[in-house]
Amino acid sequence: MRRVRKTGGLAARLEAWFAEVKRPMPWRLEPAPYACWLSEIMMQQTTYASVLPYYTRFLKRFPTVAALAAADEADVLKAWEGLGYYARARNLLKAAKMIAAGGWPHSAAAWAAVPGVGPYTAAALASVLDGERIPVVDGNVARVFARYWKLDDDFRKLPARARLAERLRGEIAAAAVPGDFNQAMMELGALVCTPTNPDCAACPLRVACAARRDGTQGDYPVKAAKKELPVRRVAAVVVTDAKGRVLLVQNRAGGLLKGLWELPAVEPSVAHVQVFSHFRLELTTSRAVRADAEFRDPRKVPLATATRKVLAACGLL
Repeated sequence: MRRVRKTGGLAARLEAWFAEVKRPMPWRLEPAPYACWLSEIMMQQTTYASVLPYYTRFLKRFPTVAALAAADEADVLKAWEGLGYYARARNLLKAAKMIAAGGWPHSAAAWAAVPGVGPYTAAALASVLDGERIPVVDGNVARVFARYWKLDDDFRKLPARARLAERLRGEIAAAAVPGDFNQAMMELGALVCTPTNPDCAACPLRVACAARRDGTQGDYPVKAAKKELPVRRVAAVVVTDAKGRVLLVQNRAGGLLKGLWELPAVEPSVAHVQVFSHFRLELTTSRAVRADAEFRDPRKVPLATATRKVLAACGLL
C-alpha cells in the first residue's frame, strides 16, 4: 500500500487519500443507479474479488433494470449461482420490478423502502448517486472507527451501528463529496485497517488514531465469544439418466435455499445381510425422502452451492 500523508480535517484527509489509492471498480468509473445498486447488493457480505466476475456476467445477462424486472426468478438465481445468500437475488428481482414501475429512489429514506436495501446500502447509494450527507456503517467502517476512537461497542448489533452513524454525521458534514467520504471509509477498512495486521503507516488517520497510539489495534473492535455452530448431517444420492441429466428436487419450502435445486436427501440406511454358498452379502439401502424428484440438466437450473460442488466433483458439471 502506497504511503499517503495528508493534512486537514478527518474528511479532507480521507477524501484526499481515496482520490489517490481507490480501486478502479467498474461501477465507480461512471456511477449510474443500476450499476451502483447491483454492486452494493452483490458486495453485501462478499469480497470485491469474489463479486467482480459475477457482476460482469450478471450485467451482461441483465443489462438494464427493465431487463432484470422482466426476468424469471429461476434465470436470476442461475445467474447468481455460487455467490451465496440467495435472498439477495430474490430481493433484487422484487426491487427491479418496483423500480421499473416507479422509477429510481433519490434519498436514503426512499432507498430503504426497496426490498433488500438496509440502512448501510441506502446510505451508500444516496450519498454516491445523489450527494446525500448520510454516513455508511458496515463492518469495515466500524472497525476503522472502533480503533480510531477506541469504542467498546459490539458493532454486530444495530443500535451500536446507529450510534456510530450519528457520530459520523458531523464528519460527513465537512466532506467535499459525501459519496467519496463514504467510499473512502469503506476502502480504508478493506485495504489498510484490516482485521489483522493493519498497515497503520499507510493510514491517513494514523496521527489521531487512539488505538494506534496505544498499540491496541488488535483489541478493537471488541468481539463477543463465538457460539459453536450446530451440525446438520444429511445424506444425499447422485443419480443420472442416459441423457446425462441428474435427479434433483427443487426447494419450494422457503428459507435460504428457496427456488434452488438440490440432490435428493435419503433416510438413514437399512442394512440387510444374506449368506450365499460362496460369500456373505451385506446390503445397505436408503429410501429417498422426496417423491417429486425429476431429472434435470444441472447446467440449466440454479443449484444450491453444496449440490453444485458435489456434482462438479463427480464430473457432472
